[in-house]
Amino acid sequence: MLPGFVVVASASLLWNKNGMTLQCPARRLRTRLRGEGHIRTMPLSFLALGDSYTIGEGVTAAERWPVQLAARLRAEGIDVDDPQIIATTGWTTDELSAAMDAASFTLPYALVTLLIGVNNQYRGRGVDQYREQFRDLLQRAIRLAGGKPAHVIAVSIPDWGVTPFAAREGRDGARIGREIDAFNAVARRAIDAAGAHWIDVTMISRGPETRGELVADGLHPSGLQYTRWVEAIERAACKVLLAK
Repeated sequence: MLPGFVVVASASLLWNKNGMTLQCPARRLRTRLRGEGHIRTMPLSFLALGDSYTIGEGVTAAERWPVQLAARLRAEGIDVDDPQIIATTGWTTDELSAAMDAASFTLPYALVTLLIGVNNQYRGRGVDQYREQFRDLLQRAIRLAGGKPAHVIAVSIPDWGVTPFAAREGRDGARIGREIDAFNAVARRAIDAAGAHWIDVTMISRGPETRGELVADGLHPSGLQYTRWVEAIERAACKVLLAK
C-alpha cells in the first residue's frame, strides 16, 4: 500500500454463473490532503488495450465492454474510474505497440486489460510473429500495472469465422476458427507463464445463442454480446481490484 493511503472496505455480493454468491467487498483508496481535514477519494485506475473489440466498433461508447465492466464494478461498490482506452479498429500487435509509444500513461494502473491479435490472423501473419509481439505487449501491460502480473487480464480473441461477414467474404470459417485457436493458445501460454489472468470469450462468440448478437456489419459484437463478455470478466476484475 502507498504511504498515506487508507483502504476502506464494505461488503457486497457478486453472483457467478452457477448462482453462487461471491464476496466482493468494495475497496476505495483514499488520501488525506496535507494541511486539510477532509479526505479525497481516489478511484482505482483502469487501462484497456486492444483493437476494434475494445473500442467497440459499431456500438455506443456506453456499450463498449470496458465501459460496461467499469459501470458494473461501480454498481458492486468498487470505486473504479472510467477506462482509459488505447484501441482502434484494424490494429495489429505492432500497431498497438506503436500507439502505446505515443500515448501518455499515469502509472500504476490498478487494472490493465489486453485483447489483441485478430487482425494479425486476418492479415495472414504468422503465429511465431504474434508470439513475440504479444509477449512484448504483455510485459508492457505488466509494467503499466506497476510490475504486478496479477493486475493484468488478457481476453481471448473471439472467432469471427462464425459471423455472416466471414460467409459474405467466402472465407473458410473452420480454418479461421483453427487459426484463432492457435493464436489464443500462444497468448494463453504467455499469460500463464507471467502469472496474469486469462479470460476466454471465444466460446461465447461461438455460441448458437450469441452468433446473432452482432452490429450491422455482421462482424463485430453488439452491446448485448459484450455484456456476456463482461459477465465472464467481472469476477477476475473484482479479484484484481481487491488485491493489495
